[in-house]
Formats: sequence, structure tokens, C-alpha cells
Amino acid sequence: MTTEPNPTAHRPGGNSAAPTPRWLRRTQPRPGARTTLVCFPHAGGTASFFSPWARLLPLDVELVAVQYPGRQDRLAERPIGTMTELADAVTEALRAGVRPDRELVFFGHSMGAALAWEAALRLEAGPGPAPRQVFVSGRQGPRRQRPGTVHLLPEERLVDEIKQLGGTDPQLLDDPDVREMVLPAIRADYRLIETYRPDLTARLRCPIGVFTGDQDIEVSPEDVEAWRDAGSGDFSALVLPGDHFYLADQAERVISSMFASRTV
Repeated sequence: MTTEPNPTAHRPGGNSAAPTPRWLRRTQPRPGARTTLVCFPHAGGTASFFSPWARLLPLDVELVAVQYPGRQDRLAERPIGTMTELADAVTEALRAGVRPDRELVFFGHSMGAALAWEAALRLEAGPGPAPRQVFVSGRQGPRRQRPGTVHLLPEERLVDEIKQLGGTDPQLLDDPDVREMVLPAIRADYRLIETYRPDLTARLRCPIGVFTGDQDIEVSPEDVEAWRDAGSGDFSALVLPGDHFYLADQAERVISSMFASRTV
């Protein structure tokens, strides 16, 4: 995880009015692509988590990763505190920042899975492009949403929880200066997802595909199955080897499953 200077950064405390480029990152722009894959990171995650995916995608697919406030080059901005506010802001950025003439696909991991579902619901309900399919990963379906208290833990216990789950370099959390920079956003993300209350009557019209790791203690088979009730379209699920962050080692299999008919 790095922090990058940004001369256009908002003053501390500002966030959701940020222009589209602040929210949507393209590692390898592909102007001729016919599909846009939008990736939503996990709690504490960054757009750069998905950067390695760009070289694995079919050549007619462009990767766009969402960058949340409060991290990397958006470090000076206040992290967003509720799912409603975050989903509204991301949806606005997507309406302005993705090409309407392209096929749109979503992939969200952990907290990002819930955000992808919420953003897709908003796009289906309003103007602008809507995704043809939403893929969710490492997250229980809305009907299995569970409240949590990790965001209330004192600093050392919060760090221990983060290390146990994985996804963040432990050495970063052992550096006091880096810890001071990254923990506020991580704690805010945990608060957001642990206090999230989804609309249990909401249904996506597009198909939903679910990925999970076979050793992920955060997600049970019942949690995966609960995504079936989150949409009215087709449903599929794929279990891959690994823990909660199985996708770090299984990126090629995830991508090949999402774009089975394409060639890299």
C-alpha cells in the first residue's frame, strides 16, 4: 500500500463530490474494448489491488477499479461512513465515467460485493448503463447480512483481526507511521459494512455469479446460497481453493470463469 501525492485532493473532510477520475481507475486503458469490468475492493482495500488483473483480461475488456476515499492518493479525504452514501457516490461516478455503448460487468470482493450489488440496483433503477452481470466474492448474501463489532475494537485488537483475515501486508500494520495512515479508513470500512442494513425486498434483474474460497471461514455454503434471493435472474456459484483472499492466487480462474467465451 502506498500513498501518492495528489495536487487536486480535496481538503480533509470532503469526499463525495470528487470528480469521476478520483473514483474510477484504469490501469491499462483500452479505448477499443467492448466490455468494461468494474471492480469493487474489500474493506480497507484499494483500486490497485486489482491492477494485476488488467494483463489477465481478454483484450476486449477494460478494467476499471473503484478507489474509495481515505486511502492512497485520496488519503486526505474523509472515509465514507454509510453504505447508502458510498453506493450513491459510486453510482454517480459510474453513470458519468463508464461508456454507455459498452457491455458492463461488476466484480466485488467482501465489502465490495455488497457495494457492487447496491450500485447495480441503483443503475437498474435509473438512467445510464446497467451491468449485464454482477459477480460477488467472499461475502454472504443480503439475507445473511450480520452485524459486527470489529470496528469498535481498540487499535491492537483491530490490527490482530486484520492480520488474521489477510489481504493487508502485516509489515505495513507493524509500522507505526503507516498504521496511523491506513487504520482510519480500515476502521471506517468495517463500521460501514458492520452497520449496513440491506433492503431485503430488493432484487437485481441481471444474473448473479458467486465466488468463494473453500477455506474461507467468513462465508458458509448457506451464505453463498443466499445470493440466489438477491436477484431474479440466473444464478451460479463457484468454489475455488483458498481462504478469504483466495482470489490473490486464483485470479486467472476467476477471470476465465467470468469471461469463458472470450480469448485473452
